[in-house]
Amino acid sequence: MKFNPGWLVIGVVVAIAATSVLLLGAYSAASAPLPEGFPPPSPDGEIEIKQYPEYRAATVRTPGNLDSAPSRGFSPLFRHISSNDISMTAPVETRYPVATLEGSAAPEGDATVSFLYRSLDIVPQEVAQDIQIEDIPPMTVVSIGTRGRYDLESYQASIQQLQAWLAAHPDYTVVGSPRRFFYDGPFLPDALKRSDVQIPVQR
Repeated sequence: MKFNPGWLVIGVVVAIAATSVLLLGAYSAASAPLPEGFPPPSPDGEIEIKQYPEYRAATVRTPGNLDSAPSRGFSPLFRHISSNDISMTAPVETRYPVATLEGSAAPEGDATVSFLYRSLDIVPQEVAQDIQIEDIPPMTVVSIGTRGRYDLESYQASIQQLQAWLAAHPDYTVVGSPRRFFYDGPFLPDALKRSDVQIPVQR
């Protein structure tokens, strides 16, 4: 049977289409529900002002390397929700030192990582010594959506963009520590991972 190059082209197109479907399926299924009243993730590269309601969080302190802070905080927090039969939500929150707002490239610092409860009605029965339960008051943030790796370099690049926006909008004042919301799980390809980098502000 004579080889037909056209079949090779068709095969490649089918393979690409199948891969795209699988990736989109993983993308849509990777994220857990948002806490009640939370706005959706910001579009990639878009800066916007967002309002957040009060929410409850289980928080662990992760001093040391800022790049690895989210992954180091994940295990104790996962044990916490598992032992209390609390459903996973998205995003996972990491709050970074205020010094990172000043363009500091220092890889070390004192960060916190939080799992957010679905609602304020959830009360854990068991709380380990390294876990703090917090009720976070409503806040306004300036937020930029990002797509890609969950590393410190991309966080710092987003902070620089937010700082440039704040310089152009002097009617907004920074009132808290910067944070990053991680919306997708570790098994999603880096190119599809969504996050918001945010700075609390008041007008």
